[in-house]
Amino acid sequence: MSQIPTIELTSGNSIPQLGFGVYQIDPDETAGAVKTALDIGYRHIDTAEMYQNEAGVGQGIRDSGIDRADVFITSKLNNGFHEPDAARKAFDETLSKLGFDYVDLFLIHWPLPTRYGGDFVSTWQTLEEFRRDGRAKSIGVSNFQVHHLERLATQSDTVPAVNQIEVHPYFVNEEVRAYCAEHDIAVEAWSPIAQGKVLDDPVVTQIAEAAGRTPAQVVLRWHIQRGDIVFPKSVTPKRIEENYALFDFELSQHDVDALTALDRGEDGRTGPNPDTFDYIPD
Repeated sequence: MSQIPTIELTSGNSIPQLGFGVYQIDPDETAGAVKTALDIGYRHIDTAEMYQNEAGVGQGIRDSGIDRADVFITSKLNNGFHEPDAARKAFDETLSKLGFDYVDLFLIHWPLPTRYGGDFVSTWQTLEEFRRDGRAKSIGVSNFQVHHLERLATQSDTVPAVNQIEVHPYFVNEEVRAYCAEHDIAVEAWSPIAQGKVLDDPVVTQIAEAAGRTPAQVVLRWHIQRGDIVFPKSVTPKRIEENYALFDFELSQHDVDALTALDRGEDGRTGPNPDTFDYIPD
Protein backbone atom coordinates (compact mmCIF):
# COMPACT_ATOMS: atom_id res chain seq x y z
CA MET A 1 0.00 0.00 0.00
CA SER A 2 1.41 3.40 -0.94
CA GLN A 3 1.90 6.02 1.71
CA ILE A 4 -0.12 9.11 0.81
CA PRO A 5 1.63 12.31 1.92
CA THR A 6 -0.30 14.83 3.99
CA ILE A 7 -0.37 18.62 3.88
CA GLU A 8 -0.50 20.59 7.10
CA LEU A 9 -3.28 23.17 7.16
CA THR A 10 -3.17 26.49 8.98
CA SER A 11 -6.03 25.19 11.12
CA GLY A 12 -3.57 22.76 12.69
CA ASN A 13 -5.04 19.73 10.95
CA SER A 14 -3.53 17.67 8.15
CA ILE A 15 -5.15 16.54 4.90
CA PRO A 16 -4.12 13.62 2.68
CA GLN A 17 -2.81 14.99 -0.62
CA LEU A 18 -4.71 12.35 -2.59
CA GLY A 19 -8.41 11.83 -2.04
CA PHE A 20 -11.42 10.26 -3.70
CA GLY A 21 -14.02 12.54 -5.29
CA VAL A 22 -17.70 11.64 -5.61
CA TYR A 23 -18.88 14.42 -7.94
CA GLN A 24 -21.50 13.08 -10.39
CA ILE A 25 -21.51 9.64 -8.76
CA ASP A 26 -25.09 8.43 -8.51
CA PRO A 27 -26.30 8.47 -4.90
CA ASP A 28 -27.18 4.77 -5.20
CA GLU A 29 -23.61 3.94 -6.28
CA THR A 30 -21.78 6.21 -3.85
CA ALA A 31 -21.54 3.88 -0.85
CA GLY A 32 -20.04 1.10 -2.96
CA ALA A 33 -17.57 3.40 -4.68
CA VAL A 34 -16.46 4.92 -1.38
CA LYS A 35 -15.99 1.50 0.20
CA THR A 36 -13.92 0.38 -2.81
CA ALA A 37 -11.73 3.47 -2.51
CA LEU A 38 -11.22 2.96 1.21
CA ASP A 39 -10.43 -0.72 0.68
CA ILE A 40 -7.72 0.32 -1.81
CA GLY A 41 -6.20 2.73 0.69
CA TYR A 42 -7.76 6.18 0.21
CA ARG A 43 -8.45 8.04 3.46
CA HIS A 44 -9.85 11.31 2.09
CA ILE A 45 -13.35 11.67 0.59
CA ASP A 46 -14.60 14.86 -1.09
CA THR A 47 -18.35 15.43 -1.39
CA ALA A 48 -20.78 18.37 -1.37
CA GLU A 49 -24.38 19.14 -0.57
CA MET A 50 -25.05 19.77 -4.27
CA TYR A 51 -23.84 16.26 -5.19
CA GLN A 52 -26.77 14.78 -3.21
CA ASN A 53 -24.68 11.79 -2.16
CA GLU A 54 -23.47 12.69 1.35
CA ALA A 55 -25.55 9.87 2.80
CA GLY A 56 -23.76 7.39 0.53
CA VAL A 57 -20.39 8.72 1.65
CA GLY A 58 -21.27 8.12 5.28
CA GLN A 59 -22.63 4.67 4.53
CA GLY A 60 -19.55 3.71 2.52
CA ILE A 61 -17.30 4.68 5.42
CA ARG A 62 -19.37 2.63 7.86
CA ASP A 63 -19.43 -0.32 5.46
CA SER A 64 -15.64 -0.21 5.21
CA GLY A 65 -15.23 -0.82 8.92
CA ILE A 66 -12.61 1.95 9.09
CA ASP A 67 -12.70 4.21 12.12
CA ARG A 68 -14.31 7.58 11.35
CA ALA A 69 -11.28 9.34 12.82
CA ASP A 70 -9.07 7.77 10.15
CA VAL A 71 -11.02 9.24 7.20
CA PHE A 72 -10.83 12.90 6.16
CA ILE A 73 -14.27 14.08 4.98
CA THR A 74 -14.91 17.29 3.05
CA SER A 75 -18.31 18.70 2.16
CA LYS A 76 -19.44 22.03 0.74
CA LEU A 77 -22.30 24.45 1.27
CA ASN A 78 -25.06 24.38 -1.33
CA ASN A 79 -25.34 27.62 -3.33
CA GLY A 80 -28.93 28.12 -2.23
CA PHE A 81 -28.05 28.48 1.45
CA HIS A 82 -25.57 31.34 1.79
CA GLU A 83 -27.63 33.39 4.23
CA PRO A 84 -26.47 32.62 7.79
CA ASP A 85 -29.59 30.88 9.14
CA ALA A 86 -29.95 28.85 5.94
CA ALA A 87 -26.25 27.91 6.11
CA ARG A 88 -26.63 26.72 9.70
CA LYS A 89 -29.60 24.52 8.76
CA ALA A 90 -27.80 23.17 5.68
CA PHE A 91 -24.73 22.30 7.73
CA ASP A 92 -26.89 20.45 10.27
CA GLU A 93 -28.37 18.46 7.39
CA THR A 94 -24.90 17.62 6.06
CA LEU A 95 -23.93 16.10 9.39
CA SER A 96 -27.24 14.26 9.59
CA LYS A 97 -26.88 12.78 6.09
CA LEU A 98 -23.29 11.74 6.68
CA GLY A 99 -24.27 10.26 10.03
CA PHE A 100 -21.32 11.83 11.84
CA ASP A 101 -21.02 14.67 14.33
CA TYR A 102 -18.29 16.56 12.49
CA VAL A 103 -16.61 17.04 9.13
CA ASP A 104 -12.89 17.54 8.69
CA LEU A 105 -13.36 20.35 6.17
CA PHE A 106 -16.36 22.43 5.16
CA LEU A 107 -16.22 24.82 2.21
CA ILE A 108 -18.26 27.59 0.64
CA HIS A 109 -18.80 25.93 -2.73
CA TRP A 110 -18.93 29.12 -4.86
CA PRO A 111 -18.55 32.81 -4.00
CA LEU A 112 -21.65 33.81 -6.05
CA PRO A 113 -20.67 37.49 -6.20
CA THR A 114 -23.80 38.38 -8.22
CA ARG A 115 -26.13 36.80 -5.62
CA TYR A 116 -27.03 37.76 -2.04
CA GLY A 117 -26.00 41.35 -2.68
CA GLY A 118 -22.47 40.10 -3.23
CA ASP A 119 -22.23 39.16 0.45
CA PHE A 120 -20.22 35.97 0.92
CA VAL A 121 -18.50 37.41 4.01
CA SER A 122 -21.45 36.73 6.33
CA THR A 123 -21.53 33.21 4.91
CA TRP A 124 -17.87 32.81 5.79
CA GLN A 125 -18.46 34.19 9.28
CA THR A 126 -21.12 31.51 9.72
CA LEU A 127 -18.59 28.83 8.78
CA GLU A 128 -16.32 30.33 11.43
CA GLU A 129 -19.05 29.40 13.94
CA PHE A 130 -18.85 25.76 12.81
CA ARG A 131 -15.10 25.82 13.31
CA ARG A 132 -15.38 27.32 16.78
CA ASP A 133 -17.91 24.73 17.97
CA GLY A 134 -15.77 21.88 16.61
CA ARG A 135 -18.27 20.52 14.11
CA ALA A 136 -15.96 21.56 11.25
CA LYS A 137 -12.33 20.86 12.09
CA SER A 138 -11.21 23.15 9.26
CA ILE A 139 -13.06 25.57 7.01
CA GLY A 140 -12.26 26.85 3.55
CA VAL A 141 -13.60 28.04 0.24
CA SER A 142 -13.96 26.77 -3.28
CA ASN A 143 -13.69 28.69 -6.56
CA PHE A 144 -12.58 31.90 -4.86
CA GLN A 145 -10.58 34.32 -6.97
CA VAL A 146 -7.82 36.52 -5.54
CA HIS A 147 -10.12 39.50 -4.98
CA HIS A 148 -12.62 37.28 -3.15
CA LEU A 149 -9.85 36.02 -0.87
CA GLU A 150 -8.57 39.53 -0.24
CA ARG A 151 -12.04 40.61 0.84
CA LEU A 152 -12.21 37.78 3.37
CA ALA A 153 -8.78 38.77 4.64
CA THR A 154 -9.94 42.31 5.43
CA GLN A 155 -13.43 41.46 6.74
CA SER A 156 -13.01 38.28 8.79
CA ASP A 157 -10.74 36.71 11.40
CA THR A 158 -9.94 33.38 9.77
CA VAL A 159 -7.79 32.64 6.73
CA PRO A 160 -9.34 29.79 4.69
CA ALA A 161 -7.44 26.56 5.26
CA VAL A 162 -8.14 25.50 1.67
CA ASN A 163 -9.22 26.95 -1.66
CA GLN A 164 -10.59 24.30 -4.01
CA ILE A 165 -10.23 25.57 -7.59
CA GLU A 166 -10.11 24.31 -11.15
CA VAL A 167 -6.52 23.35 -11.99
CA HIS A 168 -5.11 21.12 -14.74
CA PRO A 169 -2.42 21.42 -17.45
CA TYR A 170 -4.77 23.33 -19.76
CA PHE A 171 -5.68 25.79 -16.97
CA VAL A 172 -2.93 26.15 -14.39
CA ASN A 173 -4.74 29.02 -12.60
CA GLU A 174 -1.40 30.37 -11.46
CA GLU A 175 -2.52 33.74 -10.15
CA VAL A 176 -4.84 32.13 -7.60
CA ARG A 177 -2.32 29.40 -6.75
CA ALA A 178 0.39 32.01 -6.14
CA TYR A 179 -1.84 34.04 -3.82
CA CYS A 180 -2.76 30.91 -1.89
CA ALA A 181 0.90 29.90 -1.56
CA GLU A 182 1.78 33.36 -0.24
CA HIS A 183 -0.96 33.18 2.39
CA ASP A 184 -0.57 29.50 3.39
CA ILE A 185 -3.89 28.46 1.85
CA ALA A 186 -3.71 24.89 0.58
CA VAL A 187 -4.89 24.41 -3.00
CA GLU A 188 -7.18 21.58 -4.00
CA ALA A 189 -7.45 20.96 -7.74
CA TRP A 190 -10.83 20.01 -9.10
CA SER A 191 -11.20 18.73 -12.67
CA PRO A 192 -7.56 17.56 -12.37
CA ILE A 193 -7.52 15.92 -15.81
CA ALA A 194 -9.76 18.56 -17.45
CA GLN A 195 -12.64 16.07 -17.65
CA GLY A 196 -10.36 13.84 -19.71
CA LYS A 197 -9.51 16.50 -22.30
CA VAL A 198 -5.76 16.46 -21.55
CA LEU A 199 -5.37 12.68 -21.72
CA ASP A 200 -4.95 12.58 -25.50
CA ASP A 201 -2.55 15.51 -25.64
CA PRO A 202 0.68 14.42 -27.38
CA VAL A 203 2.84 15.87 -24.60
CA VAL A 204 0.91 13.91 -21.98
CA THR A 205 0.90 10.65 -23.94
CA GLN A 206 4.62 10.91 -24.73
CA ILE A 207 5.51 11.42 -21.07
CA ALA A 208 3.18 8.59 -20.05
CA GLU A 209 4.69 6.19 -22.56
CA ALA A 210 8.22 7.00 -21.43
CA ALA A 211 7.25 6.55 -17.77
CA GLY A 212 5.29 3.35 -18.37
CA ARG A 213 2.23 4.94 -16.79
CA THR A 214 -1.24 5.93 -17.91
CA PRO A 215 -1.84 9.52 -19.04
CA ALA A 216 -4.12 10.05 -16.04
CA GLN A 217 -1.42 8.88 -13.64
CA VAL A 218 1.08 11.27 -15.21
CA VAL A 219 -1.25 14.27 -14.91
CA LEU A 220 -2.22 13.41 -11.34
CA ARG A 221 1.45 13.00 -10.46
CA TRP A 222 2.07 16.48 -11.97
CA HIS A 223 -0.46 17.87 -9.49
CA ILE A 224 1.16 16.03 -6.58
CA GLN A 225 4.65 17.29 -7.41
CA ARG A 226 3.37 20.86 -7.71
CA GLY A 227 1.98 20.57 -4.18
CA ASP A 228 -1.76 20.56 -4.89
CA ILE A 229 -4.33 18.22 -3.38
CA VAL A 230 -6.26 16.05 -5.85
CA PHE A 231 -9.30 13.80 -5.56
CA PRO A 232 -10.05 12.04 -8.88
CA LYS A 233 -13.37 10.25 -9.13
CA SER A 234 -14.40 6.99 -10.75
CA VAL A 235 -16.81 4.14 -10.11
CA THR A 236 -14.55 1.62 -11.85
CA PRO A 237 -12.42 -0.33 -9.34
CA LYS A 238 -9.49 -0.66 -11.76
CA ARG A 239 -9.46 3.10 -12.42
CA ILE A 240 -9.82 3.89 -8.72
CA GLU A 241 -6.78 1.71 -8.07
CA GLU A 242 -4.77 3.25 -10.93
CA ASN A 243 -5.47 6.74 -9.62
CA TYR A 244 -4.09 5.66 -6.25
CA ALA A 245 -0.78 4.42 -7.70
CA LEU A 246 1.01 7.77 -7.83
CA PHE A 247 3.74 7.46 -5.26
CA ASP A 248 6.16 4.90 -6.68
CA PHE A 249 7.34 7.07 -9.59
CA GLU A 250 8.37 10.66 -10.14
CA LEU A 251 8.31 13.04 -13.08
CA SER A 252 11.44 14.94 -14.02
CA GLN A 253 11.37 18.70 -13.67
CA HIS A 254 11.51 18.84 -17.47
CA ASP A 255 8.30 16.81 -17.67
CA VAL A 256 6.60 18.91 -15.00
CA ASP A 257 7.52 22.07 -16.91
CA ALA A 258 6.33 20.59 -20.20
CA LEU A 259 2.93 19.81 -18.72
CA THR A 260 2.68 23.26 -17.13
CA ALA A 261 3.48 24.82 -20.52
CA LEU A 262 0.24 23.35 -21.93
CA ASP A 263 -1.67 26.14 -20.15
CA ARG A 264 -4.27 27.84 -22.34
CA GLY A 265 -5.30 30.51 -19.86
CA GLU A 266 -9.02 31.27 -19.65
CA ASP A 267 -9.60 29.29 -22.84
CA GLY A 268 -8.55 26.18 -20.93
CA ARG A 269 -11.32 26.32 -18.34
CA THR A 270 -13.69 23.36 -18.33
CA GLY A 271 -16.00 24.90 -15.73
CA PRO A 272 -17.63 28.30 -15.20
CA ASN A 273 -15.85 31.50 -14.25
CA PRO A 274 -16.34 32.20 -10.52
CA ASP A 275 -16.81 35.92 -11.19
CA THR A 276 -20.01 35.32 -13.14
CA PHE A 277 -21.27 31.89 -12.02
CA ASP A 278 -24.58 32.29 -10.18
CA TYR A 279 -26.26 28.88 -10.41
CA ILE A 280 -28.61 27.87 -7.61
CA PRO A 281 -30.06 24.36 -7.93
CA ASP A 282 -33.79 23.81 -7.73
